[in-house]
Amino acid sequence: MADQKLLDEINDKVKAILAQSPVADIEKNMRAMLTALFSRLDLVTREEFDVQSQVLARTREKLAQLEAKLAELENRIQDQGSRIKSD
Repeated sequence: MADQKLLDEINDKVKAILAQSPVADIEKNMRAMLTALFSRLDLVTREEFDVQSQVLARTREKLAQLEAKLAELENRIQDQGSRIKSD
């Protein structure tokens, strides 16, 4: 138990020292620089990508349904044309 308390105290002191050191400023500056770089690259988030993937999947499904319906209508027109010619 005493060892855990000692480790916690050391951990707290190290965190305090790092928070006051230039390391914290460097981290903030790097984060800001990377954010600016990523915004210029026109990247999308994973969530946006997943949403667009779902939209694309639904669009493909709808397209397949419409193609099938069009083929059915074309077949009906051809059948009706064949019947008219044979009459």
